[in-house]
Amino acid sequence: MQVGHPAFEDLTARARIRDAALRLFAERGVDGATIRDIAKAAGVSAGLVRHHFGSKAALRDACDAYALDRLMRIKEQAVLDGQLADPGFLPAVHPTVLALYRYLARALLDGSAVAAEMFDEMVDLAESWMARHLPGRSTDPRAYAAVLVAMQVGMLGMHDHLSRALGADIFSPEGHLRMTRGAVDLHSHALLTTEQAEQAHAAFDQLTTQLRTWTRTQTGTSATHRTVAAEGAHP
Repeated sequence: MQVGHPAFEDLTARARIRDAALRLFAERGVDGATIRDIAKAAGVSAGLVRHHFGSKAALRDACDAYALDRLMRIKEQAVLDGQLADPGFLPAVHPTVLALYRYLARALLDGSAVAAEMFDEMVDLAESWMARHLPGRSTDPRAYAAVLVAMQVGMLGMHDHLSRALGADIFSPEGHLRMTRGAVDLHSHALLTTEQAEQAHAAFDQLTTQLRTWTRTQTGTSATHRTVAAEGAHP
């Protein structure tokens, strides 16, 4: 949304700064977008940006928090509130979802400590959401949540390859809809039968037990070696 657009002008200055930062951070990365650039895109002074957010780092924190909260709210509206059945819902939120995904794709893969904290927060949110709405779905909810988030972030990180395979930019309306349709099909149809899943879990349990036994054995062997060595050093 650009300066001069009626909806843009209706936003508060703080929200306009945040939205401008989301777009520029997505396009150029945090290091490539200056406070001056963000202020110009928001139609405000650089001083007002600093007044509202203090620093570029704090502005990024605000963008991270907004992106996660907004996406979570949209998903809850779609799934829990049944808004997917409303033919007007997806067209209304789709531009926002695309903008937030563009931002997250850049923010989560820049290798920074902030990106790591953001990923961990997404896993925490996913785990909490499962505890509220899908209790008992997994014997290891933390692993389930972490893998789910990694799969979603991985699609964004594989932007070039996935876009090439689909023949459309996944951050374009056409490409994103095709990618999302594939994800829905993946999640709605089990790749393993219940029996196959139970067999896999039984094998995992057996391997876990073997690894723990081996670890205890190695620990005991190491302790014995240390004792023998110590006794040999002090006759």
